[in-house]
Amino acid sequence: MTFLYKTATSLMRTLPAETAHRTTIKALKAGLGPMTAKKPDPILATNVGGLALTNPVGLAPGFDKDAEVPDAMLGAGFGFVECGTVTPRPQGGNPRPRLFRLPEDKAVINRMGFNNSGLDIFRKRLERRRENGGIVGANLGANKDSDDRVADYVTGLSALWGLADYFTINISSPNTPGLRDLQAADAMDDLLGRIQEARAELTGDNPSTPIFLKVAPDLRLDQVERITQQARTYGMNAIIVSNTTIDRPESLKSAHKDEGGGLSGAPLFKKSTRMLKEFAAAADGRIDLIGVGGISSGGEAYAKIRAGAKAVQLYSALVYAGPGLVMDIRSDLARRLKADGFNSIEEASAA
Repeated sequence: MTFLYKTATSLMRTLPAETAHRTTIKALKAGLGPMTAKKPDPILATNVGGLALTNPVGLAPGFDKDAEVPDAMLGAGFGFVECGTVTPRPQGGNPRPRLFRLPEDKAVINRMGFNNSGLDIFRKRLERRRENGGIVGANLGANKDSDDRVADYVTGLSALWGLADYFTINISSPNTPGLRDLQAADAMDDLLGRIQEARAELTGDNPSTPIFLKVAPDLRLDQVERITQQARTYGMNAIIVSNTTIDRPESLKSAHKDEGGGLSGAPLFKKSTRMLKEFAAAADGRIDLIGVGGISSGGEAYAKIRAGAKAVQLYSALVYAGPGLVMDIRSDLARRLKADGFNSIEEASAA
């Protein structure tokens, strides 16, 4: 079966990138994805931002923009799945081509532009799977032409409240003009303040659904310290470090290296891990972190955890390694934790 999935992955790479992605989603909806009945090693259990996970390996947003296949990806072995990015109104995103493989670099560049079918469809799909179990999050964004982008995040939070296991406030995509401006001090006070108010109204006397903040890797140290403090002040449960980068390392070899958009995959690993360490230093254990960027092996997942993350996410590596990668990472991560004498993810993260 592993051979078949590896063969299918190789065949998908012969198709245009966006066509291959859509074909993969259709196959998963038809029940053709990998399924594992193997329970995670107990050492992989972790708690991040209020989420109790059986294993720390999550699927990053972008793969399942419209919440079409979260259960298929949970079945493949992910400990949690983040769907989206979803915006209040449907939008087509940026003109094609907008998704590029960089095979020589094990990387991807995208300038998708939050293409998605909108909140109504997203909400109905989450409603249909409500009793299925598993941790499924919603990554919230703003429409490109919105007059009030902060209101878009509040709209998304309100529409999906009670249906997602957690929410991510995505203000770090480089593909919606001006979106990263919400990472500025005053703009973030406005955003997180309004999110906090909406959350209080939605929660009432009940326990709150966790809310995470996703940041860019292209930040200065002073911004890291200030964003960490703001996230704590406004009650965010975790910070996700990080989104794609607008940088283009000189090491890139692929023909598409100069395409506009966000770079992800292997070239992002070192930069995003450095940024994760900076956030870990600023947080000093007072807010949980999730590490994202360039993970394609158990060793890289472990490096993120040793840098301060209590969970990790990946997506781009699936383009090259296929869906069996998550089980390989789980096995290797458990082995590395035991070899270093750790009893849990949290222990390794804090060491």
